[in-house]
Amino acid sequence: MSIPSYARTNFQTLLRAAGDGNLALMECLDAATGNPRYVICAVGRDDSDYVFTPFGHLAEGNPYDTYLPPDPDNPEGFVRPEPEEAP
Repeated sequence: MSIPSYARTNFQTLLRAAGDGNLALMECLDAATGNPRYVICAVGRDDSDYVFTPFGHLAEGNPYDTYLPPDPDNPEGFVRPEPEEAP
């Protein structure tokens, strides 16, 4: 599984913004749900205006419950949680 070039480019932009001290955390609303999200943004300038470029939001709660990591035994797969056994 390879990371697409747009994601690598955006990650490099995010690293540069962090290195330059040009990151912000903004409260936004999720466009689909209307729920509040806390979004990591790069901050730039357009003449005298500030420009905020969103990169992603912080996971609420335990991020290990939100994301599935790559499966080390299957380069095309992801680690899946074990199904819970019925009592």
